[in-house]
Amino acid sequence: MKTPPDQPEVSPPSTSLKKTLTTPLLYFFILGDVLGAGVYVLVGQVAADSGGAVWAPLVAALCLALLTAASYAELVTKYPRAGGSSHYATLAFGPFAGFLTGFCMLAAGIVSVAALARGFGGDYLAEFVTLPIALVLIVFLAALALLNARGISESTRANVVATVIEVGGLLLVIGLGGWIVLRGDGDLGRLTDLGTASKGPAAALLSGAVLAYYSFVGFETSVNVAEETQDPRRSYPRALFGALITAGAVYALVGAAAAATVPTGKLAESSGPLLEVVRAAGGVPTELFSAIALVAVANGALLTGIMSSRLAYGMAQDGLLPRFLTKVLPGRRTPWAAITVTTALSLLLAMTGDVDTLASTLVLLLLLVFFLVNTSLLVLRRDTVSHDHLRAPTAVPILGAASCVLLATQIEQDVWTRGLIVLAVGAALGAAAAARMRRNR
Repeated sequence: MKTPPDQPEVSPPSTSLKKTLTTPLLYFFILGDVLGAGVYVLVGQVAADSGGAVWAPLVAALCLALLTAASYAELVTKYPRAGGSSHYATLAFGPFAGFLTGFCMLAAGIVSVAALARGFGGDYLAEFVTLPIALVLIVFLAALALLNARGISESTRANVVATVIEVGGLLLVIGLGGWIVLRGDGDLGRLTDLGTASKGPAAALLSGAVLAYYSFVGFETSVNVAEETQDPRRSYPRALFGALITAGAVYALVGAAAAATVPTGKLAESSGPLLEVVRAAGGVPTELFSAIALVAVANGALLTGIMSSRLAYGMAQDGLLPRFLTKVLPGRRTPWAAITVTTALSLLLAMTGDVDTLASTLVLLLLLVFFLVNTSLLVLRRDTVSHDHLRAPTAVPILGAASCVLLATQIEQDVWTRGLIVLAVGAALGAAAAARMRRNR
């Protein structure tokens, strides 16, 4: 029915978000989030766990990530609004599960920044200067916190440049690996060497996949821009699966290039594994590639730090975390308290853990989030909506949840200890927040 001429047309609510993201823009948003610093740091650790066939755990991790991604695709097209994993868990299981999901996302972000800070202080930085790791961690995280506090516009402009640089670095590694093989200096036999002295092929594949999974995380944050996507029913699945498959192809080629050109033992011992490919190729200054890698690691830490501080700020606004975290700088209007606290926690974790332990801790936290998302989808199948949406086969969320359990069984005991402490803190805060809300009502 048309609006009468004497009445103004109804405009969208002032609180709704503007729909500006097209499929290509959303694709590059997700790709930029996934194609990050993890592979620059973790290829060596994956080789240590799985042997020379580094590409195999990366492909396995991609397949497992696609299962959970399919669950996200259905939930996003069914509930195209900001809120993400926490919102789905709240709809399915109630506010406590929603809080615990959001808390795990926050903790995972803090742990990720710590892992990247450790990676920044490794062999890539050693190409320029050798400094005590504690000093590097303090200066690095303080610099990121200051940039974060300066403003998100400055941070996102820096991200555009850094993303182009880090993707260029990965393509350079692939090209150099191909050149080494063509000139006869590579060993393609290592590409089928799956297993280690202590692990058979299957155990090595799963163990490597746990660390490789870290390289694919990031796609889950894209659900928060669904409300700003022009046609989420069509755009989100295409962009999500396209970006993940693109990232998987790049990662598999990078893993193959590294394994074919660098002996597995040497790769496993390096905290700058892709730098070893550059050294083996020759012709490219190692300082240049180290600079690219440092930019990639710093960019990944910056983006994750922004997400963590804003999530902490938002949870504090909702009364789920202490109100102190809502304090902002008067001029910049950036959440300085949340930035300070999340940075301090990242520093503490970076001082007390190595890269692979921190990466495994992050994966453990996200596996809980993904398990809740997959099971939420099964529960929410009873809920109907008026619009069309993607519907994944019922086997997908079941297999997605099972894959989370399977990967969790491969995580070492000391990582579980860290993770359970984080979950205990989250459960205590969630119970306190729920009690506070009941009193307020």
